[in-house]
Amino acid sequence: MEQGELVDPFSSARGRPASGSIRRPATDWEEQYRRAVIIGDTVATAFVVGAIGNFFGARDAANWHEKWGILAFGTELLVLGALAVSRSWAPAVLGQGAEEFRRLGRSLFTAAVVLALGGIALTSRNIKLWIFVAIPAIALTTMTERYLLRLWLHKQRKEGRCLRPVLAAGSLATVRDLITRTRKLPHLGWRVEAVCTPDGLWLDGDRLDGVPIAGRLTDVANHVRRDGYRVVALTPDPHWSPDRLQRLAWNLEGSDVEMIVAPVLMEVAGPRLRVDAVLGIPLLRVSMPIFTGGRRAIKEVVDRMGAAVLLMLFAPLMALVALLVLVDSRGGVFYRQRRVGKDGHEFTIVKFRTMVTGADRARAELADLNEGAGPLFKLRRDPRVTRVGAMLRRYSIDELPQLFNVLTGSMSLVGPRPPLPEESAAYGPDIRRRLLVKPGLTGLWQISGRSDLPWEEAVRLDLRYVEDWSLALDTVILWKTLRAVLQGQGAY
Repeated sequence: MEQGELVDPFSSARGRPASGSIRRPATDWEEQYRRAVIIGDTVATAFVVGAIGNFFGARDAANWHEKWGILAFGTELLVLGALAVSRSWAPAVLGQGAEEFRRLGRSLFTAAVVLALGGIALTSRNIKLWIFVAIPAIALTTMTERYLLRLWLHKQRKEGRCLRPVLAAGSLATVRDLITRTRKLPHLGWRVEAVCTPDGLWLDGDRLDGVPIAGRLTDVANHVRRDGYRVVALTPDPHWSPDRLQRLAWNLEGSDVEMIVAPVLMEVAGPRLRVDAVLGIPLLRVSMPIFTGGRRAIKEVVDRMGAAVLLMLFAPLMALVALLVLVDSRGGVFYRQRRVGKDGHEFTIVKFRTMVTGADRARAELADLNEGAGPLFKLRRDPRVTRVGAMLRRYSIDELPQLFNVLTGSMSLVGPRPPLPEESAAYGPDIRRRLLVKPGLTGLWQISGRSDLPWEEAVRLDLRYVEDWSLALDTVILWKTLRAVLQGQGAY
């Protein structure tokens, strides 16, 4: 099947199913992928505990079976048991998002705590090795293994395979938006193969943006059961009252379909959402975004330590770049510019100079050629950029000196893009929420297209980061930044 090709289970006559078109839930690849993750976790864990046990146990061979062997075997069972209990192998979290790695980290932390308690109870002198060496090593190997499997899965999805068939049901506008998003982001694993609309209107030859229209919203349960969709996505529409949603859920009981309801109140996701039963009523509890506390303190420590380590690692490269900048054109090595940081406080950002001297004064002459989105000024072929500067921008090397900003506390490793004062002055109350946290050296905007992003999408990503921030999200962004930088997409 070619990428973007849609399976049409309906004939052209009034949306009735074509003969022989009944499909079954596409669960084969999901089960195979889940099995691959389980095997990968098991092998990675066994490799780590085996290597540690053999290396250190060889020094005490007489007690191998009664000491090192038991600890190694017990550690592996404990880790795998923690992964199973925390549902780290649930198909819904595998292959996308930060939740998979969040559950993996929580499982390994639980295993470390249990190991520590067991060591205290058994007065074992060797337990520290398994807590402070084995568990971190297992975390590194399993996260790497899962990331490689995820890369393979995303490649398959971009080629039109390993996708979940989706029936979308809602208003025309919201269903169309869902179709657009799934086509733009195939790595998420959804393919809308049919839709139900409020009145079953036939558009563009019984299709909505190329997707067959199955019927009315009242027909959703019948179509799902008959045609075996893996996901039914309910987008906002006045039709979806609590009573109708409840009845639809009852009608889908016993099937393998996953029912997903898009929230209509606010765009909040991640750890801030929780469903609680209060007075017998299911309520969606939305916690306030956290801008202080223990997790933020951890982020501060990670930022400072990470910046210090990266500056030491990149010191030779930065020295070479400084020399190239000096040789390529007249002017200093660094470019300093005022930016707006947390709570609206201005600071000076430091970058390698990528333009000719006096580039700021020449900007007014190029205003009519602006290709940037919103208040941003960008040119794909900016005549002010030097030869070395073009290379530095393509791979974001010019931003390495911003590590000094991170080290001194005016920036973070991950956060919203730091705006110019004139950009910030034009912000409305909603966009100013970007300033509730420190700006970042990288962020969701960096891994999602950078300068190619529309202004509205860049703002939405920044606000999403502010609202849904977590340490796991920061980890995923940092990991994906390397690939985005190497590809050079949207950098100019």
